[in-house]
Amino acid sequence: MLLGGLVAHGHEGHEHPPAGKVVTSVQVTGNGQFTFETVPGFAAMPDGANVGPTHGGVAVDGAGNVYVSTEANHGVVKFSGEGKFVKSFGAGTKALHSLALVKEGDKEVLIGAAVSVQQVLKLDLDGKTLLTIPHKETGEIKGGFNGVTGVDVGPEGNIYVVCGYGSNLIHKFDASGKLLKSAGGRGKGDGQFTTCHGISVDHRGEKPLLLVSDRENRRLVHLDLDLNFVGVHTKHLRRPCAVSIRGDYVAVAELEGRVTIVGKNGDVVAFLGDQPDPKLRAKKQVPEGKLFDGLFTSPHGLSWDNDGNIIVQDWNVSGRVTKLKKR
Repeated sequence: MLLGGLVAHGHEGHEHPPAGKVVTSVQVTGNGQFTFETVPGFAAMPDGANVGPTHGGVAVDGAGNVYVSTEANHGVVKFSGEGKFVKSFGAGTKALHSLALVKEGDKEVLIGAAVSVQQVLKLDLDGKTLLTIPHKETGEIKGGFNGVTGVDVGPEGNIYVVCGYGSNLIHKFDASGKLLKSAGGRGKGDGQFTTCHGISVDHRGEKPLLLVSDRENRRLVHLDLDLNFVGVHTKHLRRPCAVSIRGDYVAVAELEGRVTIVGKNGDVVAFLGDQPDPKLRAKKQVPEGKLFDGLFTSPHGLSWDNDGNIIVQDWNVSGRVTKLKKR
């Protein structure tokens, strides 16, 4: 497949695996400097259990541990960098729709959007809740807090929250959870969103910006830290859910069966795990016989790790986590 002269590669040696055969061997995807191979057996749960519905996010700490949020009662699951189960945090962290790793001085914390209870939770790395938004000091939130889908923390400690399943507003809070400003709303124009699904702070330019995954408008959009529209970063994506930024590059989890790597100027440089069957894209109920290593179905959350590999979470009823190891 060609896009603007870019060749999007699938597996080495074949376009995709034979129908009905689950592949558990190493598969290769991507192109050029963004060529990766899968790691079979990564993120296996104890006793062969499922990780649980992976309608959440992925974060990686400074030691390389991987955190995956799920809708299962065990909540957030922690794996080693090699994909070995370490612990889970329990029902109090259930259904964190997004997950990000944040540095606070010499400490690291997790922050996530808990869509089912309409809250943002900040956790320590053992799963203890450090902050909940909204709380009694928040005051009235414009448009309500229904449908909260994504959150990140800016360089001054302010917290940015998107309500992509509700008002399509973006809220700015201070570090204590006090509401400072709201902006956005549903639409297709500048400063409007149709499912502002995810948000991440982008440090690649002269000053930090907010990079919003405007899912149903199929684009990534930049705002400044005071929620003013700056510009569209990338268009014509396949329903972007979340991003992870490393160096000059952004990895984009696209719900319609693909991870895309985007450069500093918004140009597409690589496709990973591109699902060839449109019927398997953006589907939660994909049977095991249709899940193949190296081909995604519904990427929902992802994170670069500390070595330039990518951990990807597919939206899947039983749970699916893939490590793409850089070649």
